Amino acid sequence: MGWKDLLQKEDETLIAAWFGGREVRTHSRTFTIEGKLPAEFGWHPFSVNGSRLTLLKGEKAGEAFDKHDGPPGLKYHTVGYVVGDRLVKDDVASFDDPLKVLAASEPVWFVEDGLDRFVRVRAGRSFENGPLVYECMDMPLGPEDDVRAAFLDKKSSTSDISGVIPSLDAAFRMEVWRRDEADKQRAEAARIRREAEEKAALLERRKQIAEQLGDGAGRRAAAKLDFGEAAKAALAIGGAELLDHRKSVNKNEMVVTFRIANRRFECACTADTLRITDAGICLVDHRSGEKGDTYFTLESLPAVVMQAQREGKLFVFRHIQGETYGDDGHGGGNDDYDDYDE
Repeated sequence: MGWKDLLQKEDETLIAAWFGGREVRTHSRTFTIEGKLPAEFGWHPFSVNGSRLTLLKGEKAGEAFDKHDGPPGLKYHTVGYVVGDRLVKDDVASFDDPLKVLAASEPVWFVEDGLDRFVRVRAGRSFENGPLVYECMDMPLGPEDDVRAAFLDKKSSTSDISGVIPSLDAAFRMEVWRRDEADKQRAEAARIRREAEEKAALLERRKQIAEQLGDGAGRRAAAKLDFGEAAKAALAIGGAELLDHRKSVNKNEMVVTFRIANRRFECACTADTLRITDAGICLVDHRSGEKGDTYFTLESLPAVVMQAQREGKLFVFRHIQGETYGDDGHGGGNDDYDDYDE
Protein backbone atom coordinates (compact mmCIF):
# COMPACT_ATOMS: atom_id res chain seq x y z
CA MET A 1 0.00 0.00 0.00
CA GLY A 2 1.44 3.38 -1.03
CA TRP A 3 0.85 6.87 0.29
CA LYS A 4 -1.78 7.55 -2.39
CA ASP A 5 -3.93 4.82 -0.92
CA LEU A 6 -4.12 6.81 2.32
CA LEU A 7 -5.60 9.86 0.66
CA GLN A 8 -9.27 10.25 1.50
CA LYS A 9 -11.68 10.16 -1.43
CA GLU A 10 -14.44 12.74 -1.66
CA ASP A 11 -17.63 11.65 0.11
CA GLU A 12 -15.85 8.47 1.14
CA THR A 13 -18.05 5.86 2.83
CA LEU A 14 -17.22 2.57 4.48
CA ILE A 15 -19.23 -0.58 5.15
CA ALA A 16 -17.67 -2.08 8.27
CA ALA A 17 -18.36 -4.85 10.76
CA TRP A 18 -19.22 -3.41 14.18
CA PHE A 19 -18.74 -5.58 17.27
CA GLY A 20 -19.37 -2.93 19.92
CA GLY A 21 -17.44 0.01 21.33
CA ARG A 22 -16.14 3.02 19.38
CA GLU A 23 -13.29 1.31 17.56
CA VAL A 24 -13.74 -0.12 14.07
CA ARG A 25 -10.96 -2.04 12.36
CA THR A 26 -10.42 -3.17 8.81
CA HIS A 27 -7.48 -5.19 7.52
CA SER A 28 -5.53 -1.97 6.89
CA ARG A 29 -6.89 0.78 9.14
CA THR A 30 -8.35 1.57 12.56
CA PHE A 31 -11.15 4.12 13.00
CA THR A 32 -13.01 5.78 15.86
CA ILE A 33 -16.78 6.28 15.71
CA GLU A 34 -18.00 9.78 16.48
CA GLY A 35 -21.54 10.46 17.62
CA LYS A 36 -24.26 7.85 17.80
CA LEU A 37 -23.34 4.16 17.86
CA PRO A 38 -25.27 1.50 15.89
CA ALA A 39 -28.23 -0.09 17.66
CA GLU A 40 -27.12 -3.67 16.93
CA PHE A 41 -23.99 -5.61 16.07
CA GLY A 42 -23.59 -6.12 12.33
CA TRP A 43 -22.53 -4.51 9.08
CA HIS A 44 -23.10 -0.75 9.12
CA PRO A 45 -22.42 2.16 6.73
CA PHE A 46 -20.23 5.05 7.87
CA SER A 47 -18.99 8.29 6.37
CA VAL A 48 -15.22 8.63 6.63
CA ASN A 49 -13.37 11.70 7.88
CA GLY A 50 -9.74 10.77 8.27
CA SER A 51 -9.63 8.25 11.09
CA ARG A 52 -13.13 9.22 12.23
CA LEU A 53 -16.38 7.51 11.26
CA THR A 54 -19.94 8.77 11.48
CA LEU A 55 -22.87 6.38 11.28
CA LEU A 56 -25.05 6.90 8.20
CA LYS A 57 -28.84 6.68 8.37
CA GLY A 58 -31.76 6.67 5.96
CA GLU A 59 -31.13 7.24 2.24
CA LYS A 60 -27.43 7.86 2.73
CA ALA A 61 -27.08 4.47 4.37
CA GLY A 62 -28.88 2.81 1.44
CA GLU A 63 -26.66 4.63 -1.06
CA ALA A 64 -23.56 3.48 0.80
CA PHE A 65 -24.68 -0.15 0.64
CA ASP A 66 -25.51 0.21 -3.06
CA LYS A 67 -22.13 1.76 -3.78
CA HIS A 68 -20.18 -1.01 -2.08
CA ASP A 69 -22.43 -3.82 -3.35
CA GLY A 70 -22.38 -5.86 -0.15
CA PRO A 71 -20.06 -6.20 2.86
CA PRO A 72 -16.46 -5.72 1.65
CA GLY A 73 -13.08 -6.20 3.15
CA LEU A 74 -13.12 -9.75 4.55
CA LYS A 75 -9.84 -11.64 4.39
CA TYR A 76 -8.34 -14.73 6.01
CA HIS A 77 -11.20 -16.89 4.74
CA THR A 78 -12.23 -20.27 6.11
CA VAL A 79 -14.97 -22.81 5.29
CA GLY A 80 -17.05 -25.08 7.49
CA TYR A 81 -20.47 -25.76 9.00
CA VAL A 82 -22.45 -23.47 11.32
CA VAL A 83 -23.96 -24.94 14.49
CA GLY A 84 -25.90 -22.29 16.34
CA ASP A 85 -23.48 -19.36 16.51
CA ARG A 86 -20.30 -21.40 16.10
CA LEU A 87 -18.37 -22.47 13.00
CA VAL A 88 -17.00 -26.01 12.83
CA LYS A 89 -14.14 -25.44 10.41
CA ASP A 90 -12.84 -28.00 7.94
CA ASP A 91 -9.57 -28.33 9.82
CA VAL A 92 -11.31 -29.69 12.92
CA ALA A 93 -10.40 -33.21 14.04
CA SER A 94 -12.98 -35.97 14.34
CA PHE A 95 -14.31 -36.02 17.93
CA ASP A 96 -16.69 -38.44 19.59
CA ASP A 97 -17.27 -35.97 22.42
CA PRO A 98 -19.46 -33.03 21.29
CA LEU A 99 -18.05 -30.86 24.08
CA LYS A 100 -14.59 -31.25 22.54
CA VAL A 101 -16.06 -30.16 19.22
CA LEU A 102 -17.55 -27.16 21.00
CA ALA A 103 -14.12 -26.22 22.33
CA ALA A 104 -12.53 -26.70 18.89
CA SER A 105 -15.14 -24.59 17.05
CA GLU A 106 -15.20 -20.80 16.92
CA PRO A 107 -17.95 -18.18 17.33
CA VAL A 108 -19.08 -16.72 14.01
CA TRP A 109 -20.81 -13.34 13.80
CA PHE A 110 -23.73 -12.10 11.69
CA VAL A 111 -24.94 -15.50 10.47
CA GLU A 112 -27.70 -15.22 7.88
CA ASP A 113 -31.21 -15.69 9.28
CA GLY A 114 -33.00 -18.90 8.31
CA LEU A 115 -29.83 -20.83 7.49
CA ASP A 116 -30.58 -24.57 7.42
CA ARG A 117 -28.59 -27.17 9.37
CA PHE A 118 -25.45 -28.64 7.79
CA VAL A 119 -25.14 -25.93 5.16
CA ARG A 120 -21.57 -25.36 4.12
CA VAL A 121 -20.59 -21.71 4.63
CA ARG A 122 -17.73 -19.34 4.01
CA ALA A 123 -16.49 -16.91 6.67
CA GLY A 124 -13.63 -14.44 7.05
CA ARG A 125 -12.13 -11.72 9.21
CA SER A 126 -12.00 -7.95 8.81
CA PHE A 127 -8.47 -7.97 10.23
CA GLU A 128 -5.92 -10.56 11.27
CA ASN A 129 -6.99 -12.47 14.41
CA GLY A 130 -10.25 -10.51 14.42
CA PRO A 131 -13.70 -12.03 15.01
CA LEU A 132 -14.87 -14.57 12.46
CA VAL A 133 -17.69 -13.14 10.31
CA TYR A 134 -20.20 -15.01 8.14
CA GLU A 135 -19.80 -14.19 4.46
CA CYS A 136 -21.97 -16.50 2.35
CA MET A 137 -23.01 -20.08 1.69
CA ASP A 138 -20.40 -22.29 0.00
CA MET A 139 -20.77 -25.19 -2.40
CA PRO A 140 -21.93 -28.40 -0.67
CA LEU A 141 -19.76 -31.49 -0.82
CA GLY A 142 -22.60 -33.96 -1.43
CA PRO A 143 -23.60 -35.81 1.76
CA GLU A 144 -25.16 -32.77 3.52
CA ASP A 145 -28.74 -33.74 2.61
CA ASP A 146 -28.22 -37.30 3.89
CA VAL A 147 -26.74 -35.99 7.14
CA ARG A 148 -29.71 -33.64 7.54
CA ALA A 149 -32.09 -36.59 7.00
CA ALA A 150 -30.19 -38.63 9.61
CA PHE A 151 -30.63 -35.80 12.09
CA LEU A 152 -34.36 -35.56 11.39
CA ASP A 153 -34.64 -39.34 11.82
CA LYS A 154 -32.98 -38.92 15.24
CA LYS A 155 -30.00 -41.07 14.36
CA SER A 156 -26.97 -40.78 16.60
CA SER A 157 -24.27 -41.36 14.00
CA THR A 158 -23.36 -40.68 10.36
CA SER A 159 -21.32 -43.88 10.05
CA ASP A 160 -23.64 -45.29 7.37
CA ILE A 161 -23.31 -42.18 5.16
CA SER A 162 -20.42 -42.09 2.69
CA GLY A 163 -18.35 -39.00 2.03
CA VAL A 164 -18.86 -37.36 5.42
CA ILE A 165 -15.77 -35.31 6.27
CA PRO A 166 -14.71 -34.78 9.93
CA SER A 167 -16.12 -31.23 10.15
CA LEU A 168 -19.55 -32.36 8.91
CA ASP A 169 -19.56 -35.33 11.30
CA ALA A 170 -18.51 -33.03 14.15
CA ALA A 171 -21.29 -30.58 13.26
CA PHE A 172 -23.77 -33.47 13.28
CA ARG A 173 -22.62 -34.59 16.74
CA MET A 174 -22.92 -31.03 18.05
CA GLU A 175 -26.44 -30.68 16.64
CA VAL A 176 -27.51 -34.00 18.21
CA TRP A 177 -26.03 -32.93 21.54
CA ARG A 178 -27.78 -29.54 21.34
CA ARG A 179 -31.09 -31.24 20.58
CA ASP A 180 -30.69 -33.72 23.43
CA GLU A 181 -29.74 -30.94 25.86
CA ALA A 182 -32.73 -28.88 24.74
CA ASP A 183 -35.01 -31.89 25.33
CA LYS A 184 -33.54 -32.35 28.81
CA GLN A 185 -33.98 -28.67 29.62
CA ARG A 186 -37.58 -28.71 28.39
CA ALA A 187 -38.31 -31.82 30.45
CA GLU A 188 -36.67 -30.26 33.53
CA ALA A 189 -38.56 -27.00 33.01
CA ALA A 190 -41.81 -28.96 32.67
CA ARG A 191 -41.02 -30.88 35.87
CA ILE A 192 -40.27 -27.68 37.79
CA ARG A 193 -43.41 -26.03 36.42
CA ARG A 194 -45.52 -29.09 37.30
CA GLU A 195 -44.09 -29.25 40.83
CA ALA A 196 -44.67 -25.52 41.27
CA GLU A 197 -48.26 -25.89 40.13
CA GLU A 198 -48.80 -28.87 42.43
CA LYS A 199 -47.24 -26.97 45.35
CA ALA A 200 -49.39 -23.92 44.62
CA ALA A 201 -52.49 -26.12 44.45
CA LEU A 202 -51.52 -27.81 47.73
CA LEU A 203 -50.94 -24.46 49.44
CA GLU A 204 -54.27 -23.20 48.16
CA ARG A 205 -55.97 -26.37 49.38
CA ARG A 206 -54.31 -26.00 52.78
CA LYS A 207 -55.40 -22.38 52.91
CA GLN A 208 -58.97 -23.38 52.18
CA ILE A 209 -58.87 -26.13 54.79
CA ALA A 210 -57.26 -23.81 57.34
CA GLU A 211 -60.25 -21.55 56.93
CA GLN A 212 -62.47 -24.54 57.71
CA LEU A 213 -60.55 -25.75 60.79
CA GLY A 214 -63.02 -24.01 63.00
CA ASP A 215 -65.59 -26.76 62.40
CA GLY A 216 -65.38 -30.52 62.72
CA ALA A 217 -65.98 -31.25 59.04
CA GLY A 218 -63.14 -28.89 58.11
CA ARG A 219 -60.75 -30.51 60.56
CA ARG A 220 -61.53 -33.96 59.19
CA ALA A 221 -61.04 -32.77 55.64
CA ALA A 222 -57.73 -31.26 56.73
CA ALA A 223 -56.66 -34.50 58.43
CA LYS A 224 -56.55 -36.26 55.06
CA LEU A 225 -54.15 -33.62 53.76
CA ASP A 226 -52.25 -32.46 56.85
CA PHE A 227 -52.94 -34.55 59.93
CA GLY A 228 -50.70 -32.46 62.16
CA GLU A 229 -52.58 -29.22 61.50
CA ALA A 230 -55.94 -30.93 61.95
CA ALA A 231 -54.84 -32.59 65.23
CA LYS A 232 -53.44 -29.30 66.51
CA ALA A 233 -56.72 -27.50 65.81
CA ALA A 234 -58.80 -30.34 67.29
CA LEU A 235 -56.82 -30.52 70.56
CA ALA A 236 -56.92 -26.75 70.91
CA ILE A 237 -60.72 -26.99 71.17
CA GLY A 238 -60.24 -28.76 74.50
CA GLY A 239 -57.35 -26.54 75.63
CA ALA A 240 -54.61 -29.07 74.84
CA GLU A 241 -51.35 -28.53 72.94
CA LEU A 242 -50.16 -30.91 70.25
CA LEU A 243 -46.58 -32.10 70.90
CA ASP A 244 -46.05 -34.84 68.34
CA HIS A 245 -47.78 -37.36 66.12
CA ARG A 246 -46.71 -40.50 64.31
CA LYS A 247 -48.18 -43.42 62.43
CA SER A 248 -49.37 -46.34 64.49
CA VAL A 249 -48.70 -49.99 63.77
CA ASN A 250 -52.41 -50.24 63.08
CA LYS A 251 -53.73 -49.28 59.67
CA ASN A 252 -55.24 -45.77 59.35
CA GLU A 253 -54.30 -44.94 62.95
CA MET A 254 -52.15 -42.16 64.35
CA VAL A 255 -50.50 -41.90 67.77
CA VAL A 256 -50.82 -38.38 69.19
CA THR A 257 -48.84 -36.83 72.06
CA PHE A 258 -50.32 -33.75 73.67
CA ARG A 259 -49.99 -31.60 76.79
CA ILE A 260 -52.74 -30.34 79.05
CA ALA A 261 -52.58 -29.02 82.61
CA ASN A 262 -48.75 -29.20 82.55
CA ARG A 263 -48.76 -32.91 81.83
CA ARG A 264 -48.12 -34.97 78.70
CA PHE A 265 -50.48 -37.64 77.46
CA GLU A 266 -50.60 -40.03 74.56
CA CYS A 267 -53.57 -41.41 72.67
CA ALA A 268 -54.36 -43.10 69.37
CA CYS A 269 -57.02 -42.06 66.89
CA THR A 270 -58.15 -42.78 63.36
CA ALA A 271 -56.20 -40.75 60.84
CA ASP A 272 -59.18 -39.43 58.92
CA THR A 273 -61.98 -39.03 61.49
CA LEU A 274 -59.88 -38.07 64.56
CA ARG A 275 -62.00 -40.53 66.59
CA ILE A 276 -60.18 -41.97 69.58
CA THR A 277 -59.25 -45.66 69.37
CA ASP A 278 -57.08 -45.72 72.50
CA ALA A 279 -57.49 -42.83 74.95
CA GLY A 280 -54.38 -43.71 76.92
CA ILE A 281 -56.37 -43.30 80.12
CA CYS A 282 -58.98 -45.52 81.73
CA LEU A 283 -62.41 -44.89 80.22
CA VAL A 284 -64.02 -48.16 81.29
CA ASP A 285 -67.51 -48.09 82.81
CA HIS A 286 -66.92 -50.17 85.93
CA ARG A 287 -70.60 -51.05 86.21
CA SER A 288 -70.96 -52.42 82.64
CA GLY A 289 -67.32 -53.08 81.81
CA GLU A 290 -67.79 -51.17 78.56
CA LYS A 291 -64.73 -49.36 77.25
CA GLY A 292 -65.66 -45.82 76.18
CA ASP A 293 -62.57 -44.72 74.23
CA THR A 294 -64.32 -44.63 70.85
CA TYR A 295 -67.03 -42.32 72.17
CA PHE A 296 -64.53 -39.45 72.07
CA THR A 297 -62.52 -37.48 69.53
CA LEU A 298 -59.38 -35.37 69.73
CA GLU A 299 -61.65 -32.39 70.39
CA SER A 300 -63.41 -33.94 73.39
CA LEU A 301 -60.68 -36.09 74.95
CA PRO A 302 -58.81 -33.22 76.70
CA ALA A 303 -61.98 -32.26 78.59
CA VAL A 304 -62.36 -35.86 79.77
CA VAL A 305 -58.76 -35.86 80.99
CA MET A 306 -59.31 -32.60 82.86
CA GLN A 307 -62.53 -33.86 84.46
CA ALA A 308 -60.89 -37.10 85.58
CA GLN A 309 -58.02 -35.14 87.04
CA ARG A 310 -60.32 -32.78 88.95
CA GLU A 311 -62.28 -35.74 90.36
CA GLY A 312 -59.11 -37.63 91.29
CA LYS A 313 -60.06 -40.50 88.97
CA LEU A 314 -57.32 -40.20 86.36
CA PHE A 315 -55.82 -43.58 85.55
CA VAL A 316 -53.09 -43.41 82.85
CA PHE A 317 -52.46 -46.48 80.69
CA ARG A 318 -49.98 -45.04 78.16
CA HIS A 319 -46.82 -43.72 79.82
CA ILE A 320 -44.78 -41.05 77.97
CA GLN A 321 -41.02 -41.34 78.09
CA GLY A 322 -39.58 -38.61 80.33
CA GLU A 323 -42.89 -37.96 82.10
CA THR A 324 -42.88 -38.46 85.90
CA TYR A 325 -46.33 -39.62 86.89
CA GLY A 326 -47.50 -39.09 90.45
CA ASP A 327 -45.17 -36.07 90.67
CA ASP A 328 -46.00 -32.41 90.45
CA GLY A 329 -42.95 -31.73 88.29
CA HIS A 330 -41.08 -30.07 91.17
CA GLY A 331 -40.04 -33.14 93.10
CA GLY A 332 -43.23 -33.37 95.13
CA GLY A 333 -46.17 -35.70 94.75
CA ASN A 334 -49.50 -34.77 93.19
CA ASP A 335 -52.48 -36.50 94.71
CA ASP A 336 -54.65 -35.63 91.72
CA TYR A 337 -52.77 -38.16 89.55
CA ASP A 338 -53.38 -41.86 90.03
CA ASP A 339 -51.56 -43.98 87.45
CA TYR A 340 -52.44 -47.53 86.59
CA ASP A 341 -50.49 -49.96 84.41
CA GLU A 342 -52.28 -52.80 82.72
